[in-house]
Amino acid sequence: MSDRGLTHLDPLGRARMVDVTPKEATHRRAIARGRVYMKPETTALVARGAVTKGDVLAVARVAGIQSAKRTSDLIPLCHPLLVGSVYVNFRIEDHYIEVEAQVETVDRTGVEMEALTACSVAALTIYDMCKSSDRDMVISEIALWEKTGGRHGTYRRDPMADVGADVLEGPFTGGDSAFDAEFDEDPDPDAVA
Repeated sequence: MSDRGLTHLDPLGRARMVDVTPKEATHRRAIARGRVYMKPETTALVARGAVTKGDVLAVARVAGIQSAKRTSDLIPLCHPLLVGSVYVNFRIEDHYIEVEAQVETVDRTGVEMEALTACSVAALTIYDMCKSSDRDMVISEIALWEKTGGRHGTYRRDPMADVGADVLEGPFTGGDSAFDAEFDEDPDPDAVA
């Protein structure tokens, strides 16, 4: 199995941690983004700082930073590494809050998993802080947007590569979204696929 390029498997197909000891330590950076879709009333509460649990974005930022430092405790084959910096930022729109996490290190392996974990946990924290106001929230589109350093060089995600992102655009109300319409049990036989 591992001869097909699955580096986390040994020749017998068993899970293993990749040996990074021969690699040189280099500067590495990764950026991950995701969105928490919610009702406009909920984004307005967050923007005004009026959520009853407290400052949603401040708590989500700290949760994202803390989780980046603990990624190897959560992802079994992820190397523990010294995280040099973590930035977690937010952009509030009418129907969603975008989360962006940037992680940097000087080490032998990349920080993609740390950035993705920071983004995910920050989004989960937003959900937790806002769930009493909006149970229809959806966490979506968590993806690696940029990676620099290491043997493979620079990677930048193509903004047009967001497959399915357009499904959740617009007012998300939970029960009557475009996503639900796609899975209608009684489709229109005259509709063009």
